[in-house]
Amino acid sequence: MCAHISLSDQEQLVEKLQIFKFQGRDKNGHKVLRIIGKFLSARFLSVDALKNYLEENIFPRLKKKPFSVLYLHTQVQKSEDFPGISALRSIYDVIPINARDNLQAIYFVHPSLQAKLFLATFGRLHFGSRLYGKLRYINRIDYLWDHIRRNEVKIPEFVCDHDEDLEGHQMLDYGVESDHPRVCGAPFMDSPVTMYSTRCI
Repeated sequence: MCAHISLSDQEQLVEKLQIFKFQGRDKNGHKVLRIIGKFLSARFLSVDALKNYLEENIFPRLKKKPFSVLYLHTQVQKSEDFPGISALRSIYDVIPINARDNLQAIYFVHPSLQAKLFLATFGRLHFGSRLYGKLRYINRIDYLWDHIRRNEVKIPEFVCDHDEDLEGHQMLDYGVESDHPRVCGAPFMDSPVTMYSTRCI
């Protein structure tokens, strides 16, 4: 579907959804780049649009200073959101060398069992063990504040809702299906950046 949307419109969509946003610092004082995985929709955003946006708006701001990444994997659906391994590799290849060197940690929030298995196998192969060694799995938002300054990062409402759901259904943590219905009802609506929860801040 992204073939029918111009590159400039796709880049505006990336900006509107705030997929990539610098917010706050971690406990070591490093700048944090927040990435919302749910909005990296392979249906609406091409690899070229993502690369262009990163090259124009994100990489220049990294400069030569250490930084960390906060990646919110919450509710990522492989069929809709996952751009594919070749696309991820293509995006990784355009990251400047100094930015790769200055990356201190990747805080991976709400990892699924599939994501962990993928990264443990193909992740090392395609992105290198050095990058893989910077990965920190965060199963609950409460654990995130051990690494990132709490009052400086906004967590989307749907991430907090999912966290509460996991709290009530421990078996969902590692991708194990539950026969219990979801406790928090409505899916995330059309305007993904308008509402943030203060419960996780």
